[in-house]
Amino acid sequence: MKFTKMQGIGNDYVYVNCFEEKVEDPCSMAIAVSDRHFGIGSDGLILIKPSEVADCQMDMYNLDGTRGAMCGNGVRCVGKYAYDHKIVDKPRISVETASGIKYLDMKVENGKVTAVTVDMGKPVQTSELFEELEIKGKSYRFIGISMGNPHAVVFEDEFEEPIETLDLEKIGPDFENHERFPDRTNTEFIRVIDRGHVKMRVWERGSGETMACGTGACAVAVAAILAGCTDDTVEVELLGGTLTIAWDREKDSVYMTGPAVEVFHGEYQ
Repeated sequence: MKFTKMQGIGNDYVYVNCFEEKVEDPCSMAIAVSDRHFGIGSDGLILIKPSEVADCQMDMYNLDGTRGAMCGNGVRCVGKYAYDHKIVDKPRISVETASGIKYLDMKVENGKVTAVTVDMGKPVQTSELFEELEIKGKSYRFIGISMGNPHAVVFEDEFEEPIETLDLEKIGPDFENHERFPDRTNTEFIRVIDRGHVKMRVWERGSGETMACGTGACAVAVAAILAGCTDDTVEVELLGGTLTIAWDREKDSVYMTGPAVEVFHGEYQ
């Protein structure tokens, strides 16, 4: 099986061109290739497939083999792959995902895509502005936002320490698997730096802490805007880099801009 390793600000996946390749058991394959010691090493597996309703389809699997609904960093890389490998021949394309069709505008330099802006669609508030959640006898306030997948955004002042030192391996699963979230949730732990800058760490359902999460960055920006902490365009700083998130309230759509990088090609036996 031929594959391409790609990353968007450190959020890395193994990509397979299913216009040419066939993956019989993607759940098992995702677990195998994602292993950083015995596999290729990634946050999951993304299959790029033909689509009847868009230019191509993104079929995403987490590193534990579960199906993913949407990945903002992943869809940027799908756009780059599709353009650079001539699946498409235009800089504006549509990608079918499990959370709807996403529209991508790609910045092309010397025939290669260097950055991608994605229309991530309408954000949906799934909680009160600050809903309380009890975990092991402690109460935490969060803002629930869906970007086609669930997110719980928790501000730094809910903790007694800065987000940099939080033990996400300990607290992340408590949020992810809380009964409040029947389908589990992604959780973002954030600090507002100023009205145009937010810093975050993310615990992704099915993957644990990752370097970056595009839908999470969108959810964080929307939550910070709703809370009155930032303007409508925000630089969101993650462990792997920075994304620019803009919420167009007239169109009620969130736009994410960031890089997409091809790391290497290979063949998996």
